[in-house]
Amino acid sequence: YLKDRTDGRPFFGSSRAVFDYLFHTMRDLKREVFKALFLNRKNELIFDQDVFLGTLTGSAVYPRDIMTLALEKNAAGLVFVHNHPSGDPTPSAEDRQLTKQLVWAAKLLIIQVLDHIVIGHNTYYSFADERLIHRFSNEYDQKLKSL
Repeated sequence: YLKDRTDGRPFFGSSRAVFDYLFHTMRDLKREVFKALFLNRKNELIFDQDVFLGTLTGSAVYPRDIMTLALEKNAAGLVFVHNHPSGDPTPSAEDRQLTKQLVWAAKLLIIQVLDHIVIGHNTYYSFADERLIHRFSNEYDQKLKSL
């Protein structure tokens, strides 16, 4: 419905816009699904894809595979979204580590990670809203300077 409602390409200017766009398709899933949204420089959707399917408690996500797709799609920006079948959107330690790896891999390729959103029951967690995307990006820059 939301895809049909947009004129042209959907635009994502906030974590709430992403949540509203995907909530109805991801809220009741029984398995964890990790989705990547590939965006142009205007934050308009180029392509979205379920990149990994998991179990009730997790999924195996490989940053290399996602970055390969980002390059193929000529993406300038990325938003990652996955659901927690438990309903609690609080990110796990693995979610945090994966997000850091994705931010670092994207920075190396000069692609901006805009957010990683975890969808739960009627709520979500945004890494960007919590300033973690910014923090991981700064950590990468500091690491690069120290080399």
